[in-house]
Amino acid sequence: MPPREDDQLTTATRLLQRRREVAEVEQTLAARKEDFQMRLERLQQRREELGQKEETLKDALLKFDKFLKENDSKQSRAVRKARAERNMARQKDREIKQLSQEIAALQARRERLEGKVKENAVYWAYLVSATDKSEKFQELRELIGRFDTMLSTREQLLQRESAGQGRLEEEKQRLRRFVKERSDLILQHSNQLATLQTQLDQARALALKWESKWNHIQATAAKKTLLLGQIKVVILNLFQMVNKHTQQDSEVSIEDPEGQLDRVSAVLNAAWVHE
Repeated sequence: MPPREDDQLTTATRLLQRRREVAEVEQTLAARKEDFQMRLERLQQRREELGQKEETLKDALLKFDKFLKENDSKQSRAVRKARAERNMARQKDREIKQLSQEIAALQARRERLEGKVKENAVYWAYLVSATDKSEKFQELRELIGRFDTMLSTREQLLQRESAGQGRLEEEKQRLRRFVKERSDLILQHSNQLATLQTQLDQARALALKWESKWNHIQATAAKKTLLLGQIKVVILNLFQMVNKHTQQDSEVSIEDPEGQLDRVSAVLNAAWVHE
């Protein structure tokens, strides 16, 4: 009789120990399952955040690329305009040269007239004395009138020369202003291009940085997915072994690892209780 009581106590002890082990295993599996689920949720949230950041970055890059294309178009128009203005400047330069030649011709003519006036002044006394003898000029005032006409012609020539000089100086001033404005504009465009190039380099560096982070996240997710697949395979094998051992069909789907794990736990619990 005492040996039987000892056997019963040993069996009950083993049963209680196995139940505790089963409970510990179930708690461990539940904790791991909950931890794994939380990790999957955090990973999914991180993927969504990175996806949003990637879309934002792509949109920013597209807008920046559009801005660069528009700026290139503006620069092309500016270059064409500058080329046309350079051609206009050359035309103005040719006109200035032509005016200079006209002024030189007028100056030469003025010098010739002044020389003639000096030469005629030498003969003033002779003309005065010859007026009385002249059949063309009956009086001295006629001769003076003729002289006044020559002076008027000389004054007109001087005025034309002065006007030509003024026009030449105005054209030179306009040319200087034009050259300075074009130089300032070209310098401004150059500075803008340098700034845009710096911004483009920074955007490309940021894109490479996010691409590296995304590749790391994808590699980590792949490892997690592989581990999850291995766990599902182990659970499915246990589920199939239990079904084969119990010779009972289960309604749990082959795509339901949680249900399969519950089925395995239930069969093991039943077996330990029966034992």
